[in-house]
Amino acid sequence: MKAEVAQQRSLLALAELDAEIGRIEHRTKNLAQQQALEEARAGHREATDRLAALQLALADIDAQIAKFETEIDGVRQREDRDRALLEGGTVDAKALTELQHELETLQRRQSSLEDSLLEVMERREELAADQDKALASIDERQNALSDAERACDEARAELAQLHHQSVSRRAELVAGIDEALVTLYERQRARSGVGAGALQGRRCGACRIEIDKGELARIAAAADDEVLRCPECSAILLRVKGSPA
Repeated sequence: MKAEVAQQRSLLALAELDAEIGRIEHRTKNLAQQQALEEARAGHREATDRLAALQLALADIDAQIAKFETEIDGVRQREDRDRALLEGGTVDAKALTELQHELETLQRRQSSLEDSLLEVMERREELAADQDKALASIDERQNALSDAERACDEARAELAQLHHQSVSRRAELVAGIDEALVTLYERQRARSGVGAGALQGRRCGACRIEIDKGELARIAAAADDEVLRCPECSAILLRVKGSPA
């Protein structure tokens, strides 16, 4: 195949542009900002899980408090009833002794319940303080998450703009290159990922493999408008430098 040097120069620019598009797409798939966003999401999720656990613990503590308060109230009511019987003077000596013994037992029971209630309420204060800290942490993590989302969106938008510009430039380049040359280039690119590369000393710019002296001699002897292929990777081997202005 023959192609003017200017056409080959344009093809080299196309290959370089395709490489740039590939780099942009790789960066889009592997955004550093995306990793930071995932870390921020994990931190936010951890903080909300911590809050949920504290809220469950508080609900359990509140249930215990309600139970102790109910039991204490029941003991007090029974004490009031026994005292009313004692003060009424209507019970015999045996019943009186039993009532006094029961009152002592109820007082001990009430004291025990009140001590337990105090311990539980102290625990509740600790959990409530932890909940306040968890809420503050969630606010901080939410701010960090919002910042990470914004940074990720901005990075993606910038790369999308670069990609759009590169694709538009590619279309312009392709429109100015011979159709047969573009077809050959695209066929090779579909096979190996790289359609063309510049000859750089003894090395193919597409596969980066050094070409032996015999092939280099054949390449050097070929006419400037001869479209050559790399003997190693079959990519179009371009013997031009730079790209069109």
